[in-house]
Amino acid sequence: MQLHAIDYAIIAAFFAVVIGIGIVASRSAGESSAEFFLGGRGMPWWLLGISMVACTFSADTLNLVTGMVRENGVSKNWAWWAFLITGMVTVFIYAKLWRRSNVMTDLEFYELRYGGKPASFLRGFRSIYLGVFFNVLIMASVTLAIIKYGSLMFGIEKWECVLYGSLGVVIYATLGGLKGCIWADFFQYGIAMFGAVYAAVVALGEAGKSAAERAVKAGTLASDQVAVFVSNYSMTDLLHEANVIDNTKILPDFSDPGQWVPLLFIPVAVQWWSVWYPGAEPGGGGYIAQRMLAAKDEKNAIGATLLFNFAHYALRPWPWIVVALASLVCFPQLSDIQSAFPHVNESVIAQDIAYPAMISKLSPGFLGIVIASIIAAYMSTIGTHLNWGSSYVVNDFFKRFINPAASEKDLVLKGRISTVTLMILAGFLSLVLTSATEAFNILLLSGAGSGAIYLLRWFWWRINAWSEIFAMIVSALLAFWLVLFVEDSAMAWGPLDGFTIKLLIGVAATTVAWLVGTFVTGPESDETLRSFFRRCHPGGPGWAKVVAAARVDGDMIDEKIHGQAWEMPVQILCVFLGCVAIYCSLFTIGGIVYSNTVQASVLGAIALVSTYCLFRLFGKLRAE
Repeated sequence: MQLHAIDYAIIAAFFAVVIGIGIVASRSAGESSAEFFLGGRGMPWWLLGISMVACTFSADTLNLVTGMVRENGVSKNWAWWAFLITGMVTVFIYAKLWRRSNVMTDLEFYELRYGGKPASFLRGFRSIYLGVFFNVLIMASVTLAIIKYGSLMFGIEKWECVLYGSLGVVIYATLGGLKGCIWADFFQYGIAMFGAVYAAVVALGEAGKSAAERAVKAGTLASDQVAVFVSNYSMTDLLHEANVIDNTKILPDFSDPGQWVPLLFIPVAVQWWSVWYPGAEPGGGGYIAQRMLAAKDEKNAIGATLLFNFAHYALRPWPWIVVALASLVCFPQLSDIQSAFPHVNESVIAQDIAYPAMISKLSPGFLGIVIASIIAAYMSTIGTHLNWGSSYVVNDFFKRFINPAASEKDLVLKGRISTVTLMILAGFLSLVLTSATEAFNILLLSGAGSGAIYLLRWFWWRINAWSEIFAMIVSALLAFWLVLFVEDSAMAWGPLDGFTIKLLIGVAATTVAWLVGTFVTGPESDETLRSFFRRCHPGGPGWAKVVAAARVDGDMIDEKIHGQAWEMPVQILCVFLGCVAIYCSLFTIGGIVYSNTVQASVLGAIALVSTYCLFRLFGKLRAE
């Protein structure tokens, strides 16, 4: 397909703005590593919240959701909707703890919570494992989406897609650091949301045209009635199409354990707390922790993560779902996409390519806007991962182990060099990946079983550095074996598909490994434990032994919270109300999309009541 002059003008204007943001932000980003990696620790909640959701509004997410809906229906989205529970736990329990820690990165936390050589090893190893290898895999899967858009829509080579897609983000991320990324995210999120909504509107119209063409061929619609048919085609018509109706259910079929167990029960009962996944880490972590650490104070950290979770789960999914459902009418089979786009390399043909296939039908002008929105989605994610990954490489590896005396300007320079290097590595890896779902599954398995540690390490003194080392080694080796040497079909059992069995094996084996590692090794030193408690003062029965021992020695490590009631019961209630409010908001929008007035009205009312109760309770929580 061809871009017109107006499309080029819109895309060029977009690039000019985001690069301009990077240039402006570079004036302060170069002052210190805290400025480059944390925006000077003075960012407001609304800006950080939008930045978080913009980062997870990735070009590959559009494709991933499309692939899920086409393969298993709307209910397949519970694979990531279940992570809302993790998000709410982070909002009301962990956000303020992260802000109190006052570390530069979440990896620096290791040498605050743990001590000695195991803590140093953990920090150094994970700075490379997560900051380089894991991070590059994530960015490569995101870049794969750009390859699919470019290949399908414009017929350009893979390497060209990588080059054109990454050039702008490397410039502003390298120049402006985190502050440049955050302000670019704010600009890009608006464009991305507009593009997604408009793409859904166009997709509905294209589904109407395809339905009309089939009706004419079948002899059930006269050719002179096509225009009226298409103009009157609605979401109700789409939802009753033969190729669509079985994929519309929000909840899986509860009469079939083969559906509800892997699609709903496992994600809600097991996955949310047990699996480490970027952007949904149990207890917070990665770039979510980076944003919380960049907040002005605890209240801004909490507000940012709350806004993120509402926008991430309640606002964004439905435009993508509409496009996915419409694609089942326009391209019922993958062979239909291959036939419509014969120039596309067979290696990138998968269910997730249906999204770019649908937006290829846009008209001039609007095509430029939607292309800019997809580039915005891509750049916001990559920009965050570049800055996050380079913060690990610089702060947790270079500064900690190579040159502790490095000047602030040298650290910023190393941050900029590592930013460019990470993008180059991700670009090369993206050339060999084939599916967004494939990368999603690898990431889930790689973190299976380790999530419980990230939740408990704040509230149970007995967890030590060896707990995390055992978990990391076992989960990584097991994921490597399960992904490369065990077919999913060979693992299926009863109502559970092969991948779900792999996930449960990973969770069980890793959990046993870190529990054994905890109890066969000694606890952290009294000095380390008391120092951590004094800074973060998490409270609770899990620290009672440490607090009591400190008091015997005359050390009031709990002085700030002495005599105050432990807030965990109220926090858990806030988590519950937050989940109810956001899930009901999500399905209220779904009711509107499905023209189900009763569903929308009832769930909308529950969402409003839950939100009111939530903010009444939230006001009772202490913040420092």
